[in-house]
Formats: sequence, structure tokens, C-alpha cells
Amino acid sequence: MTVVYFVAKSCLCFFIPLLVVAVAGLFSEKSGVLNMCLEGIMIIGAFAGTLFMHFMQDRMSGQLLLVCALLVSAAAGLLFTQLHAFAAIKLKADQSISAMALNSFAAAFAIFVARSVTGSQHIAFDNTFRIAKVPLLGDIPFIGEIFFQDAYITTFLGFAIILVTIFIFSKTRFGMRLSACGENPQAADSLGINVYRTRYIALAISGALGGIGGLIYVIPISPTFGGDVYGYGFLAMSVLMLGQWKPVRLLAAAFLFSLIKTVAAGYMSIPFLSDIGLSDNFYKSLPYIITLLVLTFSANRAIGPKAAGQPYDKGRR
Repeated sequence: MTVVYFVAKSCLCFFIPLLVVAVAGLFSEKSGVLNMCLEGIMIIGAFAGTLFMHFMQDRMSGQLLLVCALLVSAAAGLLFTQLHAFAAIKLKADQSISAMALNSFAAAFAIFVARSVTGSQHIAFDNTFRIAKVPLLGDIPFIGEIFFQDAYITTFLGFAIILVTIFIFSKTRFGMRLSACGENPQAADSLGINVYRTRYIALAISGALGGIGGLIYVIPISPTFGGDVYGYGFLAMSVLMLGQWKPVRLLAAAFLFSLIKTVAAGYMSIPFLSDIGLSDNFYKSLPYIITLLVLTFSANRAIGPKAAGQPYDKGRR
């Protein structure tokens, strides 16, 4: 039971940010804009949030500080993504090139500013956000121990985000219009939908969620941020593909990848894995090996929005 509890708690730390960032990619690509800069958005969001906490932790603490930091991360991610939106929508640039340029810029920018402002690449903050136990809910056997003891409000935020996303794409006009812009923007335009505005809004949502996801990733695992999220944005893209751009399936895909990450990070605490005697490098590379295998065998079924990656030309029919 101890091993199961350890795996479940560790898996949750990886699962929530992976799910939130995959949802960020979903909003963008459903509108027809490839968002391959999720890695960069996470870095900018984590950088802005941790820098805010670094300077404000003497004035506030606990959940208030965390909520404010999440808002700062969301704003930073939103603003950063508008660079991609301007290039992809206004300038009709190649979306892959634009995204890769922003990924490279994000890491360099975060490290440069952190060193300039704090004197170190690593931005330190005090983690005062852990909730020891949620009253009543924390007493539920097993479920309470996993979700409501030693918990973060970011866990509940992550589940709220996916539930709202499912509702948006299944029940609202905005979700339907968003999907229409990604499938057939010319037809959507003929029905009076402003494709450009819809894509800008989608990318704004994507940026805000990606920024939040970056901070959510950092908080449970480290009291410092060093300008890197270790490929987590690219893993989120894999989750999006495996989930076939459908909100409900993203849950299962995110759980699979988070379980693999948990095994890779904590195999020494799992008796039968630590006894095998495999190299540490094998476990570190395991998430990426599995990612390649999964995407290889699911590539034929991973069919995204038809217009994703194609700049929209209003005069084209």
C-alpha cells in the first residue's frame, strides 16, 4: 500500500501540469494554429510566477501568494503567446518556425533576466502552499490521503480546467465556432464567424493556461526555478496527439505519460524496479522512448484539425 500511495501522489504531481498544458495546446490547435511553443510558454509562465513569489514572499504567503503568482503566470503566458499569434495570424508566417524561435527565446530570456535581477540563474522561493489536510475530505480512506492530504490548490484547479474545457467544446457556441475555424475556416467565415478574432482568443487562452501549467509544474517538485521545464511542453504535445485532440481522451493520455514520468523519477522507491538493476540513464530516457513508440503506433489515428498549421487567407476559397 505504501508503494501504491507513493506512485499515486507522485503521479498526481506530473499529471496535473501535463493535463493543463495539453489543454492549452488543444485550444490553439482546435482553432487552426499549431502551438509548438508550449515549452516556451511554460518557461515564461514559471519564470514570471516564481520571480513574483521571490520578491513578494516577504509581504504575503500561503494561498494568497500562490493565487497571485498563478495570475501573473497566466498574464505572462498570454502576452508571450501573442507574439506567436501575431506571426501566425497577422503575418501568416510558418507556425512551426515561429514556435521554435519562441522556444529558444524563452529559455535564454528567463536565464538572462533572472541573473540580471537576482544575481543567479535559479530563482528561489519559499513553498508555503502545501495544505496539510482538507477538513472532512482528508479523512476519506485512500482517496482522501491522495487528493486531500499534503495537497495543493493547483490540483483542484487542474481538474476544474479540464471540466470547463469539456463543457466548452461540447456545450457552447464558442467551442463549436472554435472547432469550425480549425476544420474549415472558409466555411466558418461564410457563416459570419470572425476567424482571425477567434484564433487570437484561442491563442490567448492557450497562453494563459500554458503559463499556469509552467508554474504548476515547478511548485511541487522544487523550491527554485532554473529556466527549464525539461521538455515537459513537448510531452504535452504528445499527450495532445495521443488524446486525438479530444478533451476527455486527454485525461487518459495525460495519466499514461505521468505514470511513465513517475516510474522514471522514482523507480528507486519501487522495490521490484530498483531490484532489476537497470541503468539510471535508462529510466531517465524512458518517458521519451515511450513517447516515440506511442506516437509511432498511433500516428495513423492521430488526425488533428484539418486546417491546423495553415495560415488563413480570407480571399481564398
